[in-house]
Amino acid sequence: MKRKELNNLRAKKTEELLKIVSEKKLNAEQVKMKIFSGKEKNLKVHRNLAREVAKILTLIREKGILEELEMKNSPVKAMENGEKKTEKITKKEVK
Repeated sequence: MKRKELNNLRAKKTEELLKIVSEKKLNAEQVKMKIFSGKEKNLKVHRNLAREVAKILTLIREKGILEELEMKNSPVKAMENGEKKTEKITKKEVK
């Protein structure tokens, strides 16, 4: 996966990323079966697909963490969602 592709994936929503992950996992399983049956000559295809899936799952996790931090640091958004008012977290508290 090239840097441009990764940046394009960063711009997508979590739902779209989950759809891409499921497609890539299915594709990886199909390639794995081709490798076992001897039809696939390039043995690195499965490994590359697995790495792409891992990168996309990492992006999904990063987005989730950023959303959690935004909710903790923004008492207005927290109040809109019906949660209790939260205090801003300082850098010393994070460490």
